[in-house]
Amino acid sequence: MTVSGRFVALLALGVVPVVLLGLGGGGDATAYLALGGWLVLCVVLGAIDLAAAASPRAVRLERTLPARVRLGAEAESELLVTNTGRRMLRGTVRDAWEPSAGAAPTRTRVSIPAGERRRVVASLRPWRRGERRVATVTVRSWGPLHLWARQATLEAPGRIRVLPPFTSRKHLPSRLARLRELEGSTTVLLRGQGTEFDSLREYVRGDDVRSIDWRATARRHDPTGGRGARVMVRTWRPERDRRVVIVIDTARTSAARVADEPRIDTAFESSLLLAALATRAGDRVDLIAYDRVVRGRVQGASGPELLSRMVDAMAGIEPSLIEMDWSAIPSQVAQVTSQRSLVVLLTSIESPGASRGLLSALPQLTAKHLVVVASVTDPDTLAAAQERPNRDAVYRAAAAERSLLDVSRVAAAVRRLGGDVVTGAPADLPPALADRYLALKAAGRL
Repeated sequence: MTVSGRFVALLALGVVPVVLLGLGGGGDATAYLALGGWLVLCVVLGAIDLAAAASPRAVRLERTLPARVRLGAEAESELLVTNTGRRMLRGTVRDAWEPSAGAAPTRTRVSIPAGERRRVVASLRPWRRGERRVATVTVRSWGPLHLWARQATLEAPGRIRVLPPFTSRKHLPSRLARLRELEGSTTVLLRGQGTEFDSLREYVRGDDVRSIDWRATARRHDPTGGRGARVMVRTWRPERDRRVVIVIDTARTSAARVADEPRIDTAFESSLLLAALATRAGDRVDLIAYDRVVRGRVQGASGPELLSRMVDAMAGIEPSLIEMDWSAIPSQVAQVTSQRSLVVLLTSIESPGASRGLLSALPQLTAKHLVVVASVTDPDTLAAAQERPNRDAVYRAAAAERSLLDVSRVAAAVRRLGGDVVTGAPADLPPALADRYLALKAAGRL
């Protein structure tokens, strides 16, 4: 049971005559009797109002929800409230969503005659990834006088899976256009490492004579020496069906926020853009999210199914406040593929001490695979290194330069061990990683 502000105002109304008439100052019995009588009257009215209210437990709830929604997008939660009682239900329905679900409104006034049903709609705009859940619905039923109410909390479970937003998909069309230029209509003329046979065509002036296919030329040769004689050359394109293994560091460093975005979210954006580009290029992409145990794995998917499975696996992954076990990464990659692949490590290279495990595991990876280490850099650090208007700013600039120097030292160590490094701000890292993939394709290294 609960009382309304109207009931409190009704009680306070009985004090007004006492104050205005100056009663009760000397313990006047009449004043006390008047106040007591008013209190009894208010309670009786409230009890009658409560008895006339519909039972909130005589309500049947049905919930309709979309299965998934992207972070920052809007979804609609529909709750069907059926009054199975014999009285008119006048009240308020509160849908108890988690705050991170961004539900609005959370309270809705309803008026449901006996045997009828009403639809309660709430807009959901989640601001956190993962499973957003709702377990209960509270129904408050008021009487005709709106003094006292009956209240009950009913079970109505529901959940919606919030996926990564994939805001970096805006960079995909331009990278796909470059990919088409690279391996679509424009095929390379010379054979090299990382290329495969594309087609035969007639020789034109300027073609490398080493690309002439003499067997095809012989088959097209006209024995009479007429105009049917044609010299055929082979054309080549970057090799397809290569393997790309993406490893996301989900340990404690991935929880740090850079430019108001967690490192792990930037890693997800970079992974999704690279996967979308690589699968369009005909390569096979696998994903491993790891710290000391596998937090998520996507293997054996291709085409539209790949991105769907990736975002679904990423939705529930949160940073773990433990140290990354880099010694297990070579074996994790070996479980995915045994052939030479592009291995992308999305982690942090801010300090030599924290990167010691990464550097110790790199030789095992670079001995067999092409390795790229991608790391987020803080744009505020770059800005602080340039601003020196006063003494405090000079000290900040010195600290920023020290941080940038540490990143450069770790990047140099990675390159000495045979790896490659891509760094950038949260908004710049996904397209930078995609550009490095295209550069490796163009160079015939992948």
